[in-house]
Amino acid sequence: MPPSDQPHAPAVRRLPVEGMHCGGCVSRVEKALAAVPGVSGVSVNLATREATFEPGDGFDFDAVRRALRGAGYDTPAADAPARDPRAGADAEIHTAWRRFLVAAVLTLPVFVLEMGSHLWPALHHAIHGAIGTGTLHLVLFVLTTVVLFGPGRVFFRLGFPALLRGAPEMNSLVALGTGAAWAYSVVVTFAPQVMPEGAAQVYYEPAAVIVTLILLGRFLEARARGRTGAAIERLLGLQAREARVERDGDVVTVAVDDVHRGDIVRVRPGETVPVDGEVVDGDSHVDESMITGEPIPVAKRAGGRVVGGTVNGTGTLRVRATDLGEDAVIARIVRMVQQAQAGKLPIQALVDRISGVFVPIVIVVAVLTWLTWWFVGPAPALALALVNAVAVLIIACPCAMGLATPTSIMVGVGRGAEQGILFRGGEALQTLRNAALVALDKTGTLTEGRPELTDLVVLDGAGLDETEVLRLAAGAEQDSEHPVAAAVVAAARVQGVDLPEASGFQAHAGHGIEAKVDGRAVKLGTPRYLEAEGITTAAAADTVDGLAAAARTPLLLAVDGRLVAVLAVADPVKGGTREALAALKQRGMRVAMLSGDNRRTAEAIAAELGIDEVHAQLLPEDKVTTLQRLRERHGAIAFVGDGINDAPALAEADVGIAIGSGTDVAIESADVVLMSGDLRNVANAIALSRATMRNIRQNLFWAFAYNAALIPVAAGVLYPLFGLLLSPMLAALAMALSSVCVVSNALRLRRFRAPVPLPA
Repeated sequence: MPPSDQPHAPAVRRLPVEGMHCGGCVSRVEKALAAVPGVSGVSVNLATREATFEPGDGFDFDAVRRALRGAGYDTPAADAPARDPRAGADAEIHTAWRRFLVAAVLTLPVFVLEMGSHLWPALHHAIHGAIGTGTLHLVLFVLTTVVLFGPGRVFFRLGFPALLRGAPEMNSLVALGTGAAWAYSVVVTFAPQVMPEGAAQVYYEPAAVIVTLILLGRFLEARARGRTGAAIERLLGLQAREARVERDGDVVTVAVDDVHRGDIVRVRPGETVPVDGEVVDGDSHVDESMITGEPIPVAKRAGGRVVGGTVNGTGTLRVRATDLGEDAVIARIVRMVQQAQAGKLPIQALVDRISGVFVPIVIVVAVLTWLTWWFVGPAPALALALVNAVAVLIIACPCAMGLATPTSIMVGVGRGAEQGILFRGGEALQTLRNAALVALDKTGTLTEGRPELTDLVVLDGAGLDETEVLRLAAGAEQDSEHPVAAAVVAAARVQGVDLPEASGFQAHAGHGIEAKVDGRAVKLGTPRYLEAEGITTAAAADTVDGLAAAARTPLLLAVDGRLVAVLAVADPVKGGTREALAALKQRGMRVAMLSGDNRRTAEAIAAELGIDEVHAQLLPEDKVTTLQRLRERHGAIAFVGDGINDAPALAEADVGIAIGSGTDVAIESADVVLMSGDLRNVANAIALSRATMRNIRQNLFWAFAYNAALIPVAAGVLYPLFGLLLSPMLAALAMALSSVCVVSNALRLRRFRAPVPLPA
C-alpha cells in the first residue's frame, strides 16, 4: 500500500464527546453539531464516544464546543493534549469502578436493613425494637442520600438539565425514577402525617439499589467496550520505538520519531522493521502477516519495499526511510479502521431516530402508569403508583439500542483488519452482505498481471534442444523492455541458462524482434511477422492454434531463416483464485469477469475458472456501464480490481474491493481493501460482513424485544391476572444487564474465523 500522490479527501475531524449514554444522546449531539456553521457530514458513535465531521469554511471550534454544551455535553478544549484512546478507556473504567464501589459499600447496609427485615420477621422486630422506626428511617435516609448525590449524582447532573431542555435521555429516566422514590421516602420520614393511610412506606432501598446496579452495569459496559478497540491497539503495538540509523559514518540508535526521510536504517535479523522504506542493500525474507494477513514471508532485496511493523527474517537489510509518521502504512491503516469504526450504517440511523423519541414516550407511559394506579389501583394506591412508575422509567432506558450497532461495527471492522481485510467505511459492511454478484477485473486481479513463459515446443528436425532454444531466444530478447521479452529472459535465468551476447537488435513493434546471437540470425515474433520475413510457419500451425485456444500468446522462433520452435507466454492465474471463486459460488453468488483483453483470451480463462459471465474488450468507461447493466439484472454488485483503469468501476459498484498490492488510485476508490492481494479474502470479507450484520440483528432484536416485553410488565399489566409486579430493583438489574449483553454479544465477533483460510 504505497503512499498516495492523489488529492486527499476532505479533512475529517474526530472529536471526543463527554456525557453520552444512549441512542437519544447520539441524535441530540448530531443535531447540535449539524446546526453549527462550517460543520457538515456529522456522524456520532456511541461506542467510541466520538463525533466525526468535515470542517468547512467558517469553522469555529469554540462554536462547536458551545453547541455541545448547550445540548448538555462537552468536549476537551482545542489546545488540550490529544487523547490517548487506551488511556481514555482505562480512565473511564477506573471512574466507573470507583463510583460503583462507593455506592455498593453504602447500599449494602440499606439493603440488609430493609430486605433482611422483610425476609426475617425476627430481624425486623429486633431492629425496630432496638432503634425505633424513626431512627431506622433516618439511617436509611442518610445512606441513600449519600449514594444518590455522591456516586449517583451523575444521573441528576445530566438528567434534569436535559429534562428542562425538553430533551430527556437515559440519565433523565434514572434521575426521575430514583429521585421520585427518594423524595416520597423523605416525606414519609420527616412528615408521615401528610401521607394517606397505608401509604407511609419508605423506598430508600430501591432507590439506592437501582443507582448501584446501574453503576455496576456502566462499569461492566465500559470494561467490555474497552476491548472493542483491541485491533487498533495491536496495530499501534506493531510499531517499533527505536531505529538504528547510519549517521556521520556511525550507526546510532534513535527514537523512530527522530528518523528523517532519506535516512539509512539498518535492520538486523529478527528485528521489527522500524519505518516504511526501500531496501538499498541486503537479502532477507520479511514476515508481513500482521499487515497483509499473508503468512508466507516475502523475499526482500535491493529495490524492494518494506513496511514498518513487519518482522525481518535471517538477513540484514539496509533501508532508506521513505514514508514516516502519518504517511506510514500502519498509520494509514489505523486511520482507515478508525474511519470505518466511526461510520454509521443505514440501519443505525433508524435506531438513532427511534431512540431520540423513545425516552419522551417512556416518560408519558410512566405518568400514565402513575395516574392509572393512583386512581384505580388497590390500596396503598399512591405507593403502588410510585413503584410501578419508577419501574417503567428504569426498565425503558434505551442504552442497549444505542450500543447495538456501533459495538458490532467496531469489533467486526477490527477483526477484518487483523486478517488483512480493511473496510474503509462501516456502510460497506451492510452493503457487502447483500451483493448478489461479484465482478472481477482480469489482469492483476484474477491473474498475476505479468506474463510468464508457459510453453516451449521444439519442432521436429530443428537440430536444437530446449536449453539451446531458450538460450538463443533469451539472448535475442535481453535488450528488449517488452513484458514478453522479460518473461523469456526470466525463464532462462530461472533455469540457469547463460545469456550470450547479442548484436544488431531490432524491435518491430507489435510483431517481433531480430538480433544476431553467437553469429546466428534469430527472429522471434508472431506467425504473421515470420511469414512476412519469408519463413514458412505451416509446421507450427496446429501448435499455435492449440496454444491460442488455451489463452496463451504463441511466439515463433526462427534461426538462420528456419523455423525451429514455438514459445508461448501467458499471464498466469493467481494462486488461490480457483478456491476463491468456488467459495463465492458455494455462498450462492454469481461471478462475472470484466476485462480489457480480447474476447478469445478472456473466454478461455473464464472457461478454465468456471466464471459465469464474461465481458471483454472493455475500456474503463465500458466497465462502468457494464456494472450498471449487471446491477439491473442481478441487484447489488461487488467489483474487485487493482489498476488505475479500475478506479471508475470500483467507485460505481455498490461495494468496490481493491487488491492491496494494486495502485493507490484503486485503493482510494474502493470501499474494501484486501491487503494481501489474495482473492480468497473476497469470500472472507463477505462472510465477515454477513457475520457482523447477523450480530447487529441479534443485538437489535434483544434490545427492542427487551423493552417491548418488559415495559408493559413494569407498568403492571400482569397484576390483574397473576398479581405480579416488577420490582424497580429487578428493572434496574435487567436494564444494566441488557447493555452488557449487547456489548458481550458484539465481542463474539472477535472469534470470527475466515471460512477460506489463507495457506500457512
